[in-house]
Amino acid sequence: MNRPNGQPAGLEVLGRMPVLVPDWPAPPAVRAFSTTRQGGVSGDVWQSLNLSTTVDDDAAAVQANRERVRAATGLAQDPQWLHQVHGTRTVHLPWAGRELPDADSAWTDRPGMACAVLAADCLPVLLCNRAGDRVAAVHAGWRGLAGGVIESAVTALGGAEEDLLAWLGPAISAPAFEVGPEVRQAFLAADPGAAVCFTAGRGDRWHADLYALARQRLARVGVHEVWGGHWCTAGAPEWFYSWRRDAAGGRMASVIWLAPRAEQS
Repeated sequence: MNRPNGQPAGLEVLGRMPVLVPDWPAPPAVRAFSTTRQGGVSGDVWQSLNLSTTVDDDAAAVQANRERVRAATGLAQDPQWLHQVHGTRTVHLPWAGRELPDADSAWTDRPGMACAVLAADCLPVLLCNRAGDRVAAVHAGWRGLAGGVIESAVTALGGAEEDLLAWLGPAISAPAFEVGPEVRQAFLAADPGAAVCFTAGRGDRWHADLYALARQRLARVGVHEVWGGHWCTAGAPEWFYSWRRDAAGGRMASVIWLAPRAEQS
């Protein structure tokens, strides 16, 4: 979880932004990071690196923040943002549509194209293959996890599941994530073994471990090389947005891409 002094494990600085860089043995062509809430220009409750256009933050501030993310990637084009709907759809990038795709997962095999998902308690999952020629970003709240968004992304990536690596970004931890019995039942209906990912709370409430649920889902589809999962967004207000903690606030981004071919030589 978060370090005792409040600084999250894995923190590095790209440009002016403190970010979390995955601690995984990904191939050299694979680049990735998750933003924190620091390093941007948003004010008020969104301070400071809000990257969502749907939380009433100033549009110019969000655009400036997104430009900082693009600059940190070193790519010529912006990451491909999604219209996230807590579903299970995975889309291939580049996206040819004029509107943002309704999806909670995206993958690409094109160098220089960045996949991105937004979250503030929900779990971002980044995936790559050992060959270093396919990557994916997944937004996994409890609905997406229960519905199969991870399975959708793994299927879309193709190849052998044992050749995939996964990294779990910053999300709400079990002690801070109390849910109703319907949430637990949604997971148990698909896999009774998910019961170990829930601990009893007050009355009929349960504490759900998103990290453990994601690891279970990944293991069920053959992905056993999993890293990350060391943070609690609700427990570190200086570093992370948290919808459960604040209700109003911003969103962080988890971004993954293949380096342009010129950088791979």
